[in-house]
Amino acid sequence: MNSIAFSGPSWFASASKRLLMLGVGGFLALGASAHAAQGPQVPGSPPELTVDALSVVKVKSQAVRDARSATTLGAEREGTGVVIDSNLVVTIGYLITEAETVELSTADGKVFPATVIGSDTRTGMALLKALAPLPVKPVDLGASIDVAERELVLIVGFDGVAPAYVVSKRQFVGYWEYLLDEAIYTAPATVNWQGAALLSRDGKLLGIGSLVVGDAMGTRANIPGNMFVPIDVLKPALGDMIANGRLTAKPRPWLGLNTQEVQGNLIVTRLSPEGPAEGAGLQIGDVIVGIGGRTVQGQADFYTKLWASGRAGVDRALDVLKGNQGQKSTI
Repeated sequence: MNSIAFSGPSWFASASKRLLMLGVGGFLALGASAHAAQGPQVPGSPPELTVDALSVVKVKSQAVRDARSATTLGAEREGTGVVIDSNLVVTIGYLITEAETVELSTADGKVFPATVIGSDTRTGMALLKALAPLPVKPVDLGASIDVAERELVLIVGFDGVAPAYVVSKRQFVGYWEYLLDEAIYTAPATVNWQGAALLSRDGKLLGIGSLVVGDAMGTRANIPGNMFVPIDVLKPALGDMIANGRLTAKPRPWLGLNTQEVQGNLIVTRLSPEGPAEGAGLQIGDVIVGIGGRTVQGQADFYTKLWASGRAGVDRALDVLKGNQGQKSTI
């Protein structure tokens, strides 16, 4: 797994230099967990860190024929899964959206067919079940609430490992009806982040890789990095799916639209084919200004009011501007 080094604020520039000098092999705080999963080491040498020793596998999925998500995500997808039990793997949900087949593979190339237990649109996480026990030691779950900015962490993907720093913890708002109250942002940016494990210095799982971003430090600096879904928000959904074989929580209302926020206004940029928003007559370029007569101020406010407006499947009245005309569309 490759990292991208760059300059930035003084503390981060010096920290990046320390990362380059440290290297993955010098991430000694993880030595105990890695050491237990490997054979004898040369006396005095740092433990070799491998993806198997750090509890990850490769995830490969094939979408069903005519999958709607294939346009944006592709029909074949690859990423990382994190082993949390002998045959249970957590990954990022978009890797298995509309999947017909899912395979897990270890570093030596052995392939294990898997099924999808469920996915959680609230967090963006998915849980997979290998059809045979995996020869990989499960990771221990950490507490993402305890992770502090400037903390040294390790990003583990199916193709390798890379050290990084936590550079911010803040809200993440997605244009696809997605909101995290507090996501974890790391830098330098690394490739193959999809489903990657974010590990603490003692080898515990802190989060699941979701995206690469250009503003890892927010408004403080224009620094690229990666966004991770914190493990603390995943735990309730994981427990539900493990106990019941599926998610039992009631689904949130979903409209099937993408928006772009411009000075607090929500401009519709995409509509899911045959989704509720398209069925209600919304069009690309419409501006959403309210829901049920209540003004919305940006995407986060819109999502919060939408999800608090009642159960899924019940009509909502959106206040929409078409041209210069205000119009109420019922979805």
